[in-house]
Amino acid sequence: MYGIAAALALVSSSPIALSAQAPANAWGRAGTEGNFEVANFRFASGEVLPSLRLHYTTLGTPRKDARGVVRNAVMILHGTGGSGRSFLSATYAGQLFGPGQLLDSARYFIVLPDGIGHGGSSKPSDGLHAKFPRYTYDDMVTAQHRLLTEHLGVNHLRLIMGTSMGCMHGWVWGETYPEFMDGLAPFACVPTQIAGRNRMIRTMAMDAIRTDPTWNGGNYTSQPAGLRTAEMMLYIMGSAPLLQHKQAPTRDAADSVIRAYLDRGVKTTDANDFLYQFDSSRDYDPSARLAQVTAPALFINSADDQVNPPELKLAEMYAAKMPKTRFILLPITDQTRGHGTHSLPSVWGGYLREFLSSLPER
Repeated sequence: MYGIAAALALVSSSPIALSAQAPANAWGRAGTEGNFEVANFRFASGEVLPSLRLHYTTLGTPRKDARGVVRNAVMILHGTGGSGRSFLSATYAGQLFGPGQLLDSARYFIVLPDGIGHGGSSKPSDGLHAKFPRYTYDDMVTAQHRLLTEHLGVNHLRLIMGTSMGCMHGWVWGETYPEFMDGLAPFACVPTQIAGRNRMIRTMAMDAIRTDPTWNGGNYTSQPAGLRTAEMMLYIMGSAPLLQHKQAPTRDAADSVIRAYLDRGVKTTDANDFLYQFDSSRDYDPSARLAQVTAPALFINSADDQVNPPELKLAEMYAAKMPKTRFILLPITDQTRGHGTHSLPSVWGGYLREFLSSLPER
């Protein structure tokens, strides 16, 4: 699983794409995987893909009330470069989905989709390369909605959770389909356009690929060298200074850790997939429509998150525009992992428990 979350993959049990990253069956349940093929999917750009594949994993069984409304579905959305199955780790699923836990899969129907361009869903590296439609977050959310309603038979969600990019998707869901969910739990983002240092690092990462002559407009035969530079940018985004200093306290250890991370990244990442994944955030900006977010929301960031620096105070400013939103800034502790804290229920699980208990039963 590579992306922002993966910046911590070799130095922490939690990454920035930002979903947890142990083996899928580390906690004993692999879930049920499937694909939904959407014919002639039209993107916001006007481009059409004759067949769009949406991959997903589910756990549990949907339950409907007397009116036929699904009442126990929970959708969890991954971060940039990740996949739905990245949530099936001991540190995430093992803390949330087991017997008696907050999102016990015997009680809830848990849906873990792979976003367009990610995981097992359709993506540039499948064969279209740079001819793949330039998707956006709006396209990704539209596809998620179609997966739920047209394929899985889910007409309502108890909760939407999301990490990093999935956090941003959560806000898009909240304003686009405000009645579809009982609650939102977006972690590690801000509900406004990506600008400042965050955008600068993303731009440098994308430019490192685009300006590499061997990228060849996306028609390369081997991964362009600029991909390694792009991975460097991601590490800077996802790292947490306190954690990295503890895990690499000497010069030689630091050199070894970062080189191993970069070596693995260039072996497991496709440059076009990477480029499309980060470019998809180009027009994200829900800030003007936050009044349309009427569902209660638990909004959590962490103080050591270098992707969403707390000194900007953007999260507080925009949360104040949504009366039903509670914003929590987690302090830096030995348990936080920078941006990757979004995938550690052991840190924020108490807040989620309180939030779930506050949602009205239907």
